[in-house]
Amino acid sequence: MPMEHDELQAWLRLTLSRGVGNAAARLLLARFGLPQAIFEQSEAALLECVTPAQAKALRTLPPTLADLVETTWEWLQDAPEPGTAARTLLTLGDAGYPRTLLNTDDPPLLLYLMGPAARLASEHPLGERPCLAVVGSRNPTAQGAEHALQFAKSLHAAGLTIVSGLALGVDAAAHEGALESAGLDEDHPATIAVVGTGLDRVYPAANRALAHRIARQGLLVSEYPLGTPPLAPNFPKRNRIISGLSQGTLVVEAALASGSLITARLAAEQGREVFAIPGSIHSPQSRGCHALIRQGAKLVESAQDVLEELRLPGTTTTAQAAGATGGAQGLGRGHARQDSPLLQALGFDPMGLDALLARTGMDAASLQVQLLELELSGNVARLPGGLFQRMGAA
Repeated sequence: MPMEHDELQAWLRLTLSRGVGNAAARLLLARFGLPQAIFEQSEAALLECVTPAQAKALRTLPPTLADLVETTWEWLQDAPEPGTAARTLLTLGDAGYPRTLLNTDDPPLLLYLMGPAARLASEHPLGERPCLAVVGSRNPTAQGAEHALQFAKSLHAAGLTIVSGLALGVDAAAHEGALESAGLDEDHPATIAVVGTGLDRVYPAANRALAHRIARQGLLVSEYPLGTPPLAPNFPKRNRIISGLSQGTLVVEAALASGSLITARLAAEQGREVFAIPGSIHSPQSRGCHALIRQGAKLVESAQDVLEELRLPGTTTTAQAAGATGGAQGLGRGHARQDSPLLQALGFDPMGLDALLARTGMDAASLQVQLLELELSGNVARLPGGLFQRMGAA
């Protein structure tokens, strides 16, 4: 049932109380029940659960509370047209709170939701359909972005909701892949974007159109109050929600120092499966995945590998249903033969024109023509620095 105004005020006051983090708030909720009851307690009673500084903060009205309550109340009361972005606010005590996230060490007190599935959050807990996180570099190779899109497309078709962080690069490609596979299904979002700002903002701005599509066919999720700007510490913190909503995390491409490895580490700590796609030994974007594989992550070459490892109810493990394309030995997107002499010479590592000329023995004009044909068919990508890369199937 919809949240009452006084209830909303109490929950927001709890989240705004200075120095009272999620852990202390959960102790208070376990001891006293709903937030309204917390603020009725004496200082002595509060000191049984929290420090003197926290008790003082709980007995002081946050200066921004009144404005935030009214802004949030108006946001929740908006009644969008059917099929557009509904809005709701889930609390830690709601029946619709996602069970997978509740069973982690640090579940958020509040989850702001925007999307068609938000209307049914009280009846269908978020994450009820099996979820897989797909994360990776903000600056992927052309092959990495294609892998993210195709894996997400295949895995969604097999019955998984794709979770990511709306960042540029791999995140955006994963959301796109799930949306390409989806119809308008309000019960189960095609993709869930967990963001590091308030839901009244879109970051990065380049993904504004994608965010609007997700609001129509998927779900936008945030633990941050409306008006929260893109602050750097919020993005690593939200990664625990990405992994916490999911039964597993697939890392497509990642440098050794990256947020994607944080998400993978959190997934492992939460007892979830971690998958990684290997890449070229010469690519910095592959080193994070190779490190994960050395640490025990499952090496993945096709969507089928993920499905067979998870074996989740409601998903299919057949290659045909998953839309798996058979890995790098299959046909490329343009259906060029993968045993063509030029593709064989190119291999799977980025290569410059001079090296290709030496390897193939072709004249420059003929080589340029064939490369252009392969590029137009989607079998070869042109990279910065005059390099070319073969696009294997995902």
